[in-house]
Amino acid sequence: MNWWELFVAFILGLVEGATEFAPVSSTGHMIIVDDILLKSKELFSAPVANTFKVVIQLGSILAVVVVFKDRIINLLGLQKRTSATYQAGPRLTLLQVFVGLIPAIVLGFLFEDYIDKHLFNLNTVLIGLVAGAVLMLAADWLAPARVKTETVDDITYKQAFLIGLFQCIALWPGFSRSGSTISGGVLLGMSHRAAADFTFIMAMPIMAGASALSLIKNWEHFTIDALPFFIVGFISAFIFALVSIRFFLALINKVKLTPFAIYRIVLAAFIYFVFV
Repeated sequence: MNWWELFVAFILGLVEGATEFAPVSSTGHMIIVDDILLKSKELFSAPVANTFKVVIQLGSILAVVVVFKDRIINLLGLQKRTSATYQAGPRLTLLQVFVGLIPAIVLGFLFEDYIDKHLFNLNTVLIGLVAGAVLMLAADWLAPARVKTETVDDITYKQAFLIGLFQCIALWPGFSRSGSTISGGVLLGMSHRAAADFTFIMAMPIMAGASALSLIKNWEHFTIDALPFFIVGFISAFIFALVSIRFFLALINKVKLTPFAIYRIVLAAFIYFVFV
């Protein structure tokens, strides 16, 4: 394991962590940085490089767990209710999260092979980047004048399910899970922050489950030689995802989705004119 390989692992972890939960498409960025520039599959075999991308995704998921640890404890019913911790009124439940997950789980299961074989290429990612940007711009422009759901605790089962339908759009690479679901939430009358919170909470089980299955299938690629590559990438993804998530949540109600949409269009144009 040489220093260049560790540097590649660090950069790929940075890209994954910084873009996984922002509405800018981590897939599009990974194609630019890895498939076009760094080419990790030339350093390791394709199966090892692909397994590495699963490992760094787990680093990003761990960052979400850290940011939302109190919410997770409440959802799992692990916090003892006292007069100091009890809050009257509606609370987000595990059932609402599950309702939001159902559409993407079903469609993902049915079309996983087709998506992997036919949609993971540069042209489809470019389409996803632009189409996702249009959806985000539409969400900001067409959002109801009055926000009906200020916080994630006010979400209804109907909103949860409909946001789940929007999440299905993100099965198309480049569309962005957070871009799709936050846009859907805003169009359904949620504040940008409430939609973002629900997006990140939904992302944990679905991403963790998909990553766990991929790791089980590719466990034999965790060799001693590749382990430092995996460790550096995991730590890098965790740190930069932690910073990115906190930064994004602090700003989303103020900046909304339009700046991210414009960035996506510029990114797609850059990829098209430079690499296509």
